[in-house]
Amino acid sequence: MASPAFSPSFFVILSLCSTATMMLFTPVASLTCTSQKLKSNEVYKNCLDLPVLSSYLHWTYNSSNSSLAVVFYATPASSNGWVSWAINPTSAGMLGAQALIAFKNSGAMTVKTYNISSYASIVPGKLSFDVWDTKAEESGGLMMIFAKIKVPENKDSLNQVWQVGSSVTNGMPNKHDLASANMNSKGTLSLNGGQITSSGGMDSTTKKKNIHGVLNAVSWGILFPLGAIIARYLRTFPSADPAWFYLHAFCQVSAYAIGVAGWATGLKLGSESKSIQYSGHRNIGIAAFCLATLQIFALFIRPKKDHKYRYYWNIYHHSIGYTVIIIGIINIFKGFDILRPEQKWKTTYIAVIAALGGIALFLEVITWIIVLRRKTSSNSTKPFDAYNNGQSRHQPLAT
Repeated sequence: MASPAFSPSFFVILSLCSTATMMLFTPVASLTCTSQKLKSNEVYKNCLDLPVLSSYLHWTYNSSNSSLAVVFYATPASSNGWVSWAINPTSAGMLGAQALIAFKNSGAMTVKTYNISSYASIVPGKLSFDVWDTKAEESGGLMMIFAKIKVPENKDSLNQVWQVGSSVTNGMPNKHDLASANMNSKGTLSLNGGQITSSGGMDSTTKKKNIHGVLNAVSWGILFPLGAIIARYLRTFPSADPAWFYLHAFCQVSAYAIGVAGWATGLKLGSESKSIQYSGHRNIGIAAFCLATLQIFALFIRPKKDHKYRYYWNIYHHSIGYTVIIIGIINIFKGFDILRPEQKWKTTYIAVIAALGGIALFLEVITWIIVLRRKTSSNSTKPFDAYNNGQSRHQPLAT
């Protein structure tokens, strides 16, 4: 994005903005909530300088009718951006938040309500509580949201979330940045004027999501592919028999055990947030779990090498195994899209998968070189056999 040119028109606009700001706020030496005095008949009992995103909140709680009057103001990420303030009645994060979002619509400031039930689809909707007297204003680069809200009775505090974005398309706010400040713009608001609890730590739901993600990435995304690589390539070397089998079994059984723990954590998260569902992610996870369970049972019905059904068992075992690996990796990336961790974690996982893929490709070439050399050596040293037309009975190793 190009830097703005400081032309004469820029200073004219700046002067107009400054004048407008003075009409609403008294002049101050520094921007803090206590020094910003609204020149209106409304007086708010409490105010806070929110810890991130250059945001501020004024509010008054009326315990007699459980209502909360608020003014939230922040600097959007760009002049055509948006700002948002929300209450989350179910958790400390964005999902489940009942949000007020302000932005310019056809040149005029507007505020709309959003029930954030999914990252994938954020559309205007009615909130889970009553809200009235909503309006939005802009002055001096700040966007302001005014509202009165009905809050649950006998509550001392609320989970609040605030956010800023850089653009709006066709009347719909676009995604905000994923910088540290954006990801930590949440906390606990004391209705009677206590201090905000910064969100530097994680709430319990976020911790469960992180545990769920780590367990599944290690099991479906790393150990299962590693076990398949061991079985496919180490068996080429006679000296590795039967060690390769035990390594393969250890990797797959460990992956299954960790995967079951991750799957159970996902079920727990789903049961705690019935209104928020990720159908694709959930269905793929169930399919992977069922297929992996069939793989574990395959160990108990594994025929001996010379058994007539061993060929069909190999087809069953290999096809299910590769299917589990493929859909497991796909589901991990779906999980990244849902959890939206810092980019470094996704990049790290991609690097691990790329490394495993590179190792597999290298070993594939080495394996076929060894197999073809063995076949050539066997054909050149074996005398002609009319029974098999001189062909060696030694076949390339099964993969």
